[in-house]
Amino acid sequence: MKAVILAGGLGSRLAEKTENCPKPMIKIGGMPILWHIMSFYSFYGINEFIIALGYKGEMIKEFFLNYYSLNCDITVDLSTGKEKFYEKKTPPWTVHLVDTGLQTQTGGRLKRLKKWIGNETFLFTYGDGLTDIDISKEILFHKSHGALATVAAVRPPARFGGLCFEGNRVVEFLEKPQTGEGWINGGFFVLEPEVINYINDDMTAWEKEPLEKLAKDQELMAYKHEGFWQAMDTLREYKLLEDLWEKGNAPWKVWEKREESKDLLLHMQKKKEIVR
Repeated sequence: MKAVILAGGLGSRLAEKTENCPKPMIKIGGMPILWHIMSFYSFYGINEFIIALGYKGEMIKEFFLNYYSLNCDITVDLSTGKEKFYEKKTPPWTVHLVDTGLQTQTGGRLKRLKKWIGNETFLFTYGDGLTDIDISKEILFHKSHGALATVAAVRPPARFGGLCFEGNRVVEFLEKPQTGEGWINGGFFVLEPEVINYINDDMTAWEKEPLEKLAKDQELMAYKHEGFWQAMDTLREYKLLEDLWEKGNAPWKVWEKREESKDLLLHMQKKKEIVR
């Protein structure tokens, strides 16, 4: 199954960061948020990606063109220019980098990728949001209902803490709960290729007419996710994600569980050998 990631927007609300780079290349813990999203998908066995490029797309191309060499040990013979790579440390990803235009809207970018998507169910998300949703369960949910589209419905963190009163006296201050707001579009979709027929042209925003028409046709289902979800639209939200990563509390870092499982298995195997 392929995952389509939108990575072409201007990111104007993060102008402090996006003046010199596209939003998906803003780094969290030293790696672009785009890498975090792809690593998250890869944990669930999704290793083929179609990246819809636009604003400063050449920087995203350069990142992936250089990824292999920058993540391997290398011997370079300067007399011949020959290179030899050792200890491959790269993920098993196939990445299609496709220019979808500078001013193209979200739906238009998806429509331009029609030939790359093919005729199979695919995943679709934005290049600026992180979550700990179980993608495998969302896919199973999608397959179970038969509609063309599934959207992850999430409850964003409330922006402000809450106050509890007795009369005019504040008796309790509530921190910002994840369920502080109503359900919204979390941006992690499972889609059938027929949804592209709901998109008119480059100027169509996916979040407007296509989703509204899919809902009207009873072809849009919601997979409700009660856990972590956070978009990165502002500098405050960027700092929040960076802080979670630096403190080792990043809920989206699900791939770490696999490494912990490998380490535990190796430890158990070594103990077994010692007993023998």
